[in-house]
Amino acid sequence: MQHLRAVKRAPAVALGFLCLGEAAQAQNADTTSNARSTGLPKRVEWKFNFDAGLGMFGFANSLYTDVRPDPSGDLSENWLESFAKPAMSATYPLNTGQLYGAASVVGERTFSAPPPLVGEEASSFQVEDLYLGWRSGGSLGIGEDALDFSVGRSQYRLGRAFLLWDGGGEGGTRGGYWSNARKAWEFAGIARFKPKRHALEAFYLDRDEVPESETGTKVWGVNYELSLGEANTIGTSYLDLSSDSLPDRDGMSVFNVRGYLAPFKRVPDLSFGAEYARETNGDRLRSNAWMAQAAYQLSKVAWQPTLSYRYAFFEGDDPATAKNEGFDSLLPGFYDWGTWWQGEIAGGYFLANSNLISHQARVHLTPHESLGAGLIGYVFQADQPESFGENVTSKSIAAELDAYADWQLNGNFTVSFVAAFGNPQEALAQGYGRTSNFTYGMVYLAYSY
Repeated sequence: MQHLRAVKRAPAVALGFLCLGEAAQAQNADTTSNARSTGLPKRVEWKFNFDAGLGMFGFANSLYTDVRPDPSGDLSENWLESFAKPAMSATYPLNTGQLYGAASVVGERTFSAPPPLVGEEASSFQVEDLYLGWRSGGSLGIGEDALDFSVGRSQYRLGRAFLLWDGGGEGGTRGGYWSNARKAWEFAGIARFKPKRHALEAFYLDRDEVPESETGTKVWGVNYELSLGEANTIGTSYLDLSSDSLPDRDGMSVFNVRGYLAPFKRVPDLSFGAEYARETNGDRLRSNAWMAQAAYQLSKVAWQPTLSYRYAFFEGDDPATAKNEGFDSLLPGFYDWGTWWQGEIAGGYFLANSNLISHQARVHLTPHESLGAGLIGYVFQADQPESFGENVTSKSIAAELDAYADWQLNGNFTVSFVAAFGNPQEALAQGYGRTSNFTYGMVYLAYSY
């Protein structure tokens, strides 16, 4: 394990800053107001970003598939991840709209004995974003940026990432896993038409996959969303997928409909969400998934607690039929704790959104504007126990409790903490002989500029 070393020269640094401050006060105001030039064309608006992260992860009692200890009897697994992502974006004004583009690279590393699921110690450095686009600005008179076209390596998220966001594979020979620093598709062609409250998108996406896990997944699709104020959005999408190595995905059609609403003006802190997806592929596949959730924020109470409950269903394959009913989880993403990798233990490391029923109860607290924390409880069940394992008859997979906290140290640094406990239930005992509880912890430091 590598350790960060403290640099013991704080007194000298403090003295240096004091001298610089005194010198700055003595300078002429006109001189201090001069901005340092980048040397780049001034007509172009440039923006520079740098993101980085370092995380420490550990299981005190490892994943349910590790049913026999190593010779030392140790079932613990501890590892580290890190990444760095420098980026540059630019905007060039035109008589009608503006050109824009971005370029970035990501270096990632996983080290200090990661478990096999994450991959061996590995690192990589490669291009992340590299795209060019044009948007109309206010030139059309029907809304800001009513037309928008872009091509290249870029991110694309469908709705709230229930089906589609993770455009870049990680882990394995690339390093990284939890950090999810890579989200850009290897190629994305996106056309958007957004007149006021409406948004219509057409897109083609080619996933940037880990070389040893290449499936050749590509997605064509259209998406429509209607915004009814800041808190109310409904949408529908159609996807057509192809794959070189996944027969059920090659030729698959997906229909998706969703709504996220706070419908009562007198109770604005009460919100609801629902989403449904149907996958079909001729005689090979027919499957369904859906979720429903409700949340209420006690905005006038100390720490403004938000209470929520979510039920999610992802169909499993029925072994008694020739057709596959197992839902393909596709390429979901993470935008908040519990979505859409469900459970820091289960969803992060051994469960996918297929053949799964989940109950999620959550309380989120805001003790301070720079601190958010909460508890998330899960009950996981199998839709079709036989598909979960040859000898499995029980639907009960596991229960899990996650505690998390996000502490924003300043405008650049955020540290996140997770402590999780998992209780394997009858399905894991039947399929893997595993009855020992899981315990998991994580500390993650993120920097953004």
